[in-house]
Amino acid sequence: QVQLVESGGGLVQAGGSLRLSCAASGRTFNYAMGWFRQAPGKEREFVAAISRSGGNTYCVDSVKGRFTISRDNAKNTVYLQMNSLKPEDTAVYYCAAALTSFNTIPTIIQHYDYWGQGTQVTVSS
Repeated sequence: QVQLVESGGGLVQAGGSLRLSCAASGRTFNYAMGWFRQAPGKEREFVAAISRSGGNTYCVDSVKGRFTISRDNAKNTVYLQMNSLKPEDTAVYYCAAALTSFNTIPTIIQHYDYWGQGTQVTVSS
């Protein structure tokens, strides 16, 4: 069982930065980790993921070059550094854990086993 708690969300102006953190209650080194987001009236969508080792990462095209996912397995924490934020990045951001093989980077919601409660990110224009 893994429990995930996100933090770091807030209100920021367009062009600003935020760093989201996701702290896990247990050992997460067997899990790939991902970030998803859900805007009002829209479906939850994939944002970024990182493999168990941290050696492989993947971001959706809309955030490439602006967002960076990383992890610290010693601290059981995964991060999402968000730079050059845009109003369309406004959403609730969720952290998720997927029990996968070593270098896999899951991008589909159904592949994830555990979810956090989410943290709100609001980007004003």
